[in-house]
Amino acid sequence: MTKKDAQNFNLKVDHPLQSWEWGEFRKEWGNKVVRKDNYQIIFSKIPKTGFTIGTLIRGGMPSASVLSDIKKIARENKAIFIKLEPNITHEEKEKAKKAESILKKEGCVNGKRLFTPESFWIDLTKSEEELLSSFHPKTRYNIRYAQRKGVTVEEDNSDAAFGKYLKLTVETAKRQNFYAHTPLYHKLMWKHLHLLPKKEGREPIAHLLVAKYRKKIIVAWIVFAFKDFLYYPYGASDYQYHKLMASNLMMWEAIRFGKKLGLKTFDLWGKEEGKGFTRFKEGYNPKVVKFIGSYDLIINKPFYRIYSLADKLRWIVLKKILPIFR
Repeated sequence: MTKKDAQNFNLKVDHPLQSWEWGEFRKEWGNKVVRKDNYQIIFSKIPKTGFTIGTLIRGGMPSASVLSDIKKIARENKAIFIKLEPNITHEEKEKAKKAESILKKEGCVNGKRLFTPESFWIDLTKSEEELLSSFHPKTRYNIRYAQRKGVTVEEDNSDAAFGKYLKLTVETAKRQNFYAHTPLYHKLMWKHLHLLPKKEGREPIAHLLVAKYRKKIIVAWIVFAFKDFLYYPYGASDYQYHKLMASNLMMWEAIRFGKKLGLKTFDLWGKEEGKGFTRFKEGYNPKVVKFIGSYDLIINKPFYRIYSLADKLRWIVLKKILPIFR
């Protein structure tokens, strides 16, 4: 791989999960990655079988010829199916309608989503004054409260700060009882989306923002900057300091960070009804955007049915036993 290879590929894709760096990260994580001209498919092995599952998440506009190529790649890699979640929103009415029509015509069926169907977007082209005035009054109060208490936010990509981020991530996942990636996963992600690009003279995708109180990191977020977008995929906090409202200030400073980079939109990475983090995000008056559906391009129908049933049973069991080990 050369610096030019990565740059040329990234010019043709529109989301960090389709970036060259993300593909290299997933390779080291153990996946097989197949790259074509303007998309990449990530294959995961199904344990104790000779089969795989492929995912093409946040790719571009599908076409009959692209889907034909994907079917060929899937068969070569013994995939039961390929999951497709295009980076197309229903706001792009004609494009969305055309994409869904092509996917259905080529035999894709509605599948279980990997990403939430909706997300929140904040318009970074607005002035800071416009943005602040649009926030919920309680959100504005919390931002100022954190500032008055002496909380500060800065970009800190040091090894020490990243180590603290890992620690807070483990603590937050345990406290909130959700599934989280392992520390090794985060380390490899950081290596490929921040450390290696910096070393090779390329702009990193991942940045670490930290909120500090009396010099101690109490909130840590990793944000992705790609094309005109800023993304918020990972965040963690120290519950001991939750009353300082540092996360509210962190979101505001992340918005300001994106504006300083000249980005146009902040994607808050998902919206799920009834979740605390969704209510938190709503305080910033974001626009709700809905992506077109999740589609499975089935290659092996008998094993697809077996896999789908086994996956449902697996999640039922995991949801029952997870609280026991927390």
